[in-house]
Amino acid sequence: MIKYYFKSLRSERMQELATYKPGSWVYVEAPSHNEIDILVQKFGLTAGHLEDALDEDEMPRLEKEGEQSYIFVRFAYKEPDGTLATTPLLFIFSGDLVVTVAQVPVPSLDLFLSGRIAFATTQRAKLILLILQQVVDRYDVFIATTSKQIKMIRSRLRGHEITNQDFIDFVVIEDELNEFLSSLMPTNATLRRLLLGRYMPLFTEDQDIVEDLLLNNEQSIEACNSNMQSIIHIRDAYTSISSNNLNRTMKVLTAATVIIALPNVFYSMYGMNVPLPFQHEPWIYGVMNAGIVVLILSIVAFARRKRIF
Repeated sequence: MIKYYFKSLRSERMQELATYKPGSWVYVEAPSHNEIDILVQKFGLTAGHLEDALDEDEMPRLEKEGEQSYIFVRFAYKEPDGTLATTPLLFIFSGDLVVTVAQVPVPSLDLFLSGRIAFATTQRAKLILLILQQVVDRYDVFIATTSKQIKMIRSRLRGHEITNQDFIDFVVIEDELNEFLSSLMPTNATLRRLLLGRYMPLFTEDQDIVEDLLLNNEQSIEACNSNMQSIIHIRDAYTSISSNNLNRTMKVLTAATVIIALPNVFYSMYGMNVPLPFQHEPWIYGVMNAGIVVLILSIVAFARRKRIF
């Protein structure tokens, strides 16, 4: 899909045009091979870079072909099943041309279409930076949601209410955070290279935006690392608690085994068909029970003194 959007500084809303005119934003979403050929022929773009934007494993980077700058980043989005993922987004900056290429809708596109974000397609560098700002903001939103989810699981750990499903969720969260980190860290290098001004001209205001993006990006990286550490600590704490509970259970079971086994020794002995001392005396049963009780109490007292259980 190829669309042409135009908005000048004096326009209140962005317009969708039937054909391209200078100063327009060329919006490309999930292009077919035929549409890629149209872009290459109409604007003289490099087909290889356009195809790279459709590669799910493409990482953030900068390329320059003559007067054309190709800026690759990755943005986060939510898939239909609710899981989080990242996908490449390509910006092409050249002359009076700005192009975005992605497999899924650009982050917060509706905000641009509705006019809730002040911008103009004729300000090409600033438009790219504003879209990048939305990319970084979406990372912040998803990371904040993940942090809340981890805190909820941690609160259940205190009440020993954590379940196997929570650990399954941890695996999913770790995969998402690792994918975020693998996208955010190369983006930092991309933003630093943008500050040099060799890929697109930046005014003082634009440089301030890039520096803010760098700061926000670094904070997102720190938040991801912090969440990863929280998951590791929760998992280690649960492992320690489980091991401690298992040890206590084994001690209780061992004590119960000893208490049950001791009487059986004496009862089994007096149940054998061999002569035993006092076996015909009526008082031997009571004396034997009393001796067993004294022996069990002695063992329990010894175990508690030694803190065995």
